This record gives sequence, structure tokens and C-alpha cells, in this order.
Amino acid sequence: MRPRLLLPLLSLLAGLLAVPGSGLAHAGPAPGDDAAATALAARELTVHHLDDVRGNLTLPTAGPHRTAVRWASAEPAVIDPTGLVHRPGHGKGPRTVELTATVTRGEARARRTFTATVPALPKKRKYTGYAFSYFTGEGTPDGEQVRMALSRGNDPLHWQELNGGRPVLTSTLGTKGLRDPFVVRSPEGDKFYQIATDLRMHGGSGGSWDQVQRTGSRSVMVWESTDLVHWTDQRLVQVSPDTAGNTWAPEAYYDEKLGSYVVFWASKVYAADDPGHTGTTYNKMLYATTRDFHTFSEPKVWNDPGYSVIDSTVIRHDGSYYRFTKDERNNSSTTPCSKFITAEKSDDLRSTAYGFVADCIGKGAIARGEGPTVFKSNTEEKWYLFIDEFGGRGYLPFETTDLDSGTWTVSENFELPASPRHGTVLPVTKAEYARLLEAYAR
Repeated sequence: MRPRLLLPLLSLLAGLLAVPGSGLAHAGPAPGDDAAATALAARELTVHHLDDVRGNLTLPTAGPHRTAVRWASAEPAVIDPTGLVHRPGHGKGPRTVELTATVTRGEARARRTFTATVPALPKKRKYTGYAFSYFTGEGTPDGEQVRMALSRGNDPLHWQELNGGRPVLTSTLGTKGLRDPFVVRSPEGDKFYQIATDLRMHGGSGGSWDQVQRTGSRSVMVWESTDLVHWTDQRLVQVSPDTAGNTWAPEAYYDEKLGSYVVFWASKVYAADDPGHTGTTYNKMLYATTRDFHTFSEPKVWNDPGYSVIDSTVIRHDGSYYRFTKDERNNSSTTPCSKFITAEKSDDLRSTAYGFVADCIGKGAIARGEGPTVFKSNTEEKWYLFIDEFGGRGYLPFETTDLDSGTWTVSENFELPASPRHGTVLPVTKAEYARLLEAYAR
């Protein structure tokens, strides 16, 4: 082809890229064609949740095709150019806000406007009951799916199974197994995210426990809801690095300093020069941040005491974060607290140096423990810690009136669902309780 005909042809192809239905949208812009690159990048920008903005948005500052993105808001008091959202007060109408992205590469510019709908804040209501999301183990074909239970009234120790004890969420993605479900409520109160481990051991193809920590899933399963009954289709999102062999027991906690959720999980991370993950390593707690559970930051190490730890859970009280983690070492005379729960404390959620509170939590009452979930009573200054006696009875409830004491005693007179394992107890309002009961109490 003659050189003088090449550039016009490349420009024509780049133009076709911007035409919907051209069939060429998968191709990239011509090398050096900044105008085509910015136009295509503007078309490919995605901002999640624009039709119902209930929390902070992820506004990307880097676009595809090596472009940069700047944002402007028509109403920065509602949504600022960094994506921070200030919803109208309760009783006020929703606000519609135009967000304009300016995409640049070299001297080229392209703009695209997005329209966001921001509903008013909900009325704050008291919690009058509890919802419980859990799995039951690998002993049955549907044991590694998500079940739910509802407290009997406002009693966190007595429960009724929902949906006749059958799963309420089942997986069709990844390994098609769900373990360790965790539900987090947004700080505004009217949005929920449920995340879970993508792992199936019953009849799964993962193999042994060793193998699923070498070649297991690097992703978490995610659902969204505004009422705890209707959930979006599940999606599988990779959060762990390619060097990880597993992604276990993801949980999330909202960090007010960041305006984002901190999502944390356990992974065995192998050496970069060991792509087959044949070496020796141990589980560490990693974390990443997200605003929308679509886009996650690069993972960082959160807790690495020099030995294997998994299953962290967190609660905040009086400005401090209390973290409960399973010591995963093999139990021996030199490690008498292994296979039980360790409690730590920090004023900074993402700190890598939590202070020691207590270890051996659960020892004496259970043979071994993992998968802790912690929550505060709706009615008094008391906290509950459910610990999963894996290989035994499943969850048993413990309680304390002083998080700093590190002393937890087994609750008396309790009736949990059948075989509940590693999950979440979430305080719920009267309306949320009623919706769950109406939808699943059959």
C-alpha cells in the first residue's frame, strides 16, 4: 500500500470505531491518533449506580487507551468532582446532577456527560431484630450456598430459618459454591452489599484443601440490594493478585476517613517466579478499597503476624476498631491458642499494627473455632461473637459487656438455625424484618 494512502485509511478506521454497530468497537485507535483515542475512551467510560446514587461514586481519573480523565459537576454540593456524594436530607426530593468527563491524550480532548439521580436520605430508624446470612458446610450438595434466618423478635439468640431452610442465593458462576457470606449496610442505611467466598468443596473440581489454596479463586462474589430481599445478579470480581492461590472469607467495613469500603480477605500469596504456586507460604489478611464493589484498589497486606491467619471480622466502638481473627497454625504445646480467635484493637481501620487484646477466645467451650462474626445488641451494652466450631457444632454464641476485656462467655438458652457456619448477623429495622418475613417465611 502506498504510504500516502495509509494515514487516511487509518483515520477512516478510527472514525468507524466511534460508530455504534460498526462491528469494529473491539479494535483500538490508530497509533498516534489522539483524537480517535480520546473519542473512543470517552465512549468506553463507565460509572456505576448512576440511576440510583446511594453512596459515593467511583469517577475514574484514567481512561482506556492511555487517556486521562477530569471531572466536573453541575452541582458539586451534591456530587463533587471526586465522586463524594451528599444526598438531600430526608423528606426532600431526589436531585439530578450532570457530571462531565473531559478525556485527554496529548492535545486532544473529548467530553461526555453523565446524568446521576441522587435520592434523599432515608429516615433513621431503630433496629428491632436481626438477619442472619450463613452457609451450612460441604456435607450436602446445597450446603455451600447462602441461607438466611431471622431472629425471633429482637432476640439475637433465638432464630427462625427463612425459605424453609433452603438457600436464598445460589451460585452459577466460578466454582458454583458459596461460603462465608457477609452482608454490609451502607453508612446511609439503605443499600446492602453481600459478598462471599467463591469455593465449592462438595463435589467440586478444586481438589484438596491444599490445592484450593494454590489454584483457587482470586475473586469474590458480589450482590447488591436495597431491601435485603431482592438482590442483583451475582458478579465475580477479582480482588487478589495473580500471585494469590485463594481468596477466602471476604468481609467489608466502611472507612469514614476514606469515604470507601475496606474489603479484606485471606490469601496465600506465592512468589512471582512461582507461577505454578508449588512453593510454601501461608495465609495473610489482605485488603483493598472500593466505593461501588465493581472497582477495587490494588490489594495490600493488612495482617501478617509471621504465621497463617484467616477469617478476620471487625466492629467499631467508641472510635476504636476491634478485630477478631482466626489463628490458623496447627495446635501444639508451643502454640496453645492456634485454631482459636485472637482479638486486637486499633484507632485506624487499615492499620498494620493492631494492638493485642486477647487470644484463645473460645478455648474451653469449643474444640476449635473460626469464622467469627461480631455484632452489638440492639437493646443493651452487650456484644455477641458467634464462633464456628468447624468439624463440630458449627456456630456457638459468645457474649461480653466489655470489648476491651477480651473475656467472652458462652451464651445461655440459645436456639440457632440448623448447622449454621461462617456468616453474618445484621441488625435490621422493623420494615426490613417484615419484608424478610413476608418474602421467606414459608
